[in-house]
Amino acid sequence: MRDLRLLPKAHLHVHLESTVRPRTVRELGGPPEPEGPFASFREFADRRAKVCELLRTPEHFRRIALEFCEDEAAQGTRYVEVTFTAASHGERVGRLEMPLEAVLDGLAEGAARFGIRSRVLLDHSRRRPVERLRRTCELAVRYDEVIGVGLAGDESHPLAPFAEVLGAAREAGLHLVHHAGEAAGAASVREALDLGHAERLGHGIRVLDDDALVARVRGSGIPLEVCPTSNVLLGLVPSLAEHPLPRLLAAGLAVTVNTDGETALADEYARLREVFGYGDDVLAELARASIRASFAPRELEAELLTGVDAWLAEAPPADAETPPHGAGPETGPGSAG
Repeated sequence: MRDLRLLPKAHLHVHLESTVRPRTVRELGGPPEPEGPFASFREFADRRAKVCELLRTPEHFRRIALEFCEDEAAQGTRYVEVTFTAASHGERVGRLEMPLEAVLDGLAEGAARFGIRSRVLLDHSRRRPVERLRRTCELAVRYDEVIGVGLAGDESHPLAPFAEVLGAAREAGLHLVHHAGEAAGAASVREALDLGHAERLGHGIRVLDDDALVARVRGSGIPLEVCPTSNVLLGLVPSLAEHPLPRLLAAGLAVTVNTDGETALADEYARLREVFGYGDDVLAELARASIRASFAPRELEAELLTGVDAWLAEAPPADAETPPHGAGPETGPGSAG
């Protein structure tokens, strides 16, 4: 078996606030992160909110971005589109631009030190006011490194109130990527496509609830940002063995593998190898899917695809063995490793 840390990968669905290292949380004055799955989505959101409250200064935001780059590079991530809730942080600290600018500084330093390319997606909770989404979009268009916006959070809250602002964001050239089909069903996916003009679906696993929707998503080539371990930790799927990822692939959908920030990317690929018996050819194709589904520049996309081919072409060492989950730099507070 080839070393999955050496497989070039793109990471498309990862929330920066969910990747803060446990050591960093402690050093910023936070409590130890409880282990095990979340009792509910509300508990998950409350835990993340407590971590966010620790982030107050430019150095805090720059630090978590730099550490994120180090951890991702150790997992073989070559390109990442990291999600950040910029306007919420900016309102909380009283300086709207500061958190995003500090994160961008940290990502730039991470690129220089660890060779990982990154771009940013700004998210907005469906539970929060439309005006905050407007401020999020205004922030996004001011920075070249920010490429898109999307709705996140509890999918029981409708997307419709945000449709006008999202349409304006689209006209301004921003990509639109929404959470849908995670906790809610097929209706949330249709809403993300019809009203939200989604170019990718964050999670999207509930598309399988409706055969006609499967055909539509497959026909349009809309990629799914699937996060298997996160779905289990949030109680949306009973176990990894019962995860619908194999059925999504069998349905011919464009599936990408991601972490949500709750684990580490090479570990996620390793779990698919162990639980579903996927060979390196299948894992390489999943990596290719993530690269093709990204908004990376064309020349970088071509470079990464060539790297995947080279990884697959090279024979693995006779004694090759993937290290246990969690090996390498300390991963974020939600790590299952």
